Amino acid sequence: QVLIDVPRSDLAEELAQSEPKTRVLQDTLQQVLDRREEERQSRQLLELYLEALKTEDSVLSKAAEPQAAPRKEMDVVDTGTSSTGTPAKTALSDQILTALREKPAPELCLDSQDLELVLKEDTAALASALGWDKQKAGALQAACDQELSKRLQQVQTLHSLRSTSKGKKTLP
Repeated sequence: QVLIDVPRSDLAEELAQSEPKTRVLQDTLQQVLDRREEERQSRQLLELYLEALKTEDSVLSKAAEPQAAPRKEMDVVDTGTSSTGTPAKTALSDQILTALREKPAPELCLDSQDLELVLKEDTAALASALGWDKQKAGALQAACDQELSKRLQQVQTLHSLRSTSKGKKTLP
């Protein structure tokens, strides 16, 4: 970085080289630094991804284990009656419903599984459970859909980075 920051004429004089050669040297050094920064960022991203995988695996393995303590099941909320006259229910937990009601951007607060549950929910039942109109509930579901799509795109990008990095040899 110091060699890049030095004025080109001073560096050329010190190295007894022409300014064009010094410019090439500084450009090459900048490219090396840029590549190293990209590699560092890629490593950080992969480390975060691997950490997320470990967390997800531990959560899934805990969910698969027989529970010694009683497990809290999702609450089923009665939301009134549907058009057929039978009670309309939502399988969203109180925690999810509270987040949807109280958070300014609930789609950012929910994990991906909760986002999927919100998307699977009937708009009318969701609106009734939240005490909202159908339009507002539909907008919420659209925001959840966008957030989930964005997260899935990030995972695909991580997989792509992983497969690309596996194919490259380690640089000296």
